[in-house]
Formats: sequence, C-alpha cells, structure tokens
Amino acid sequence: MLYFLLYLFLEVVVSVQIASAIGALATFLEIVLSALLGISILANFRNTFFQNLMAVSYAQIDLEEFQRLNLFTVIGAILLILPGFLTDIIGLLLQFSAFTSMIVNRYGVQSKQQKCEPFYEKEKDDDVIDVEIIEKHDPLK
Repeated sequence: MLYFLLYLFLEVVVSVQIASAIGALATFLEIVLSALLGISILANFRNTFFQNLMAVSYAQIDLEEFQRLNLFTVIGAILLILPGFLTDIIGLLLQFSAFTSMIVNRYGVQSKQQKCEPFYEKEKDDDVIDVEIIEKHDPLK
C-alpha cells in the first residue's frame, strides 16, 4: 500500500509539472498518442515474441531472460495505455531491449551460471578419443 501511495504521489507531481509546462492540448494529445502506441505494441507483440524466440534458439539468451523480456514488453505496453506521464516514461523505457536486458541482468536471479547451448549441437565427451580399428586378416591362417 505504501508503494502504491508513493507511486501515486510521484505520478501526480510529474504529471502536474509536465502538463503545466506543455499545456492542456499537448497533454491530451500525449495521452491519446501514448495509448495508441501501447495498443499497437500489444497488437504487434507477435513479432517481438518471435525475435526473442530466435534469440533463445541461438543461445543468445536463456529461457528465464526470454520470459522476462516478453513480460517487460507487455507491462510496458499496458503502462503506455494508462494515462500519466510517469507511466508513459516507464512504459517507453521497458520497450527498449537494452534497458530491459540491464534490468534482467541486474536484478534477475540466475539459477544456472552456464550459458545454454543451442538445441542443434549435441553434447561432446572430452574423455572419449575417436579412433578407427582396422583388423588385418592374415591370408596364411
């Protein structure tokens, strides 16, 4: 409850400061345009999802980061739809993969320290030596 009140206070302060600087018409246009942007991001979420899926298949990100990046995209789009300047700023920041990657790497709990391998490579044993054995048949025997 305390965090919600803190957010609400910051939202009101930021919105009043920016709205008084740019005026009522520009504030109205910003609210409408940011809502349209959020709706279009949600409508085109399929493309972002497939880009992140390709990054997982090429072992550029792991599955936990894949889930978090997609979650940040959806949360950012919802924040853009909601009216308010602070929510729009946070929603825009969540749309950039560099920013969300920094959040995931900074605050994400890594359960595995090793990087995941691509699915098309099979595991190799370092202890096995590959050799070929050629049997010679003696014709005199």
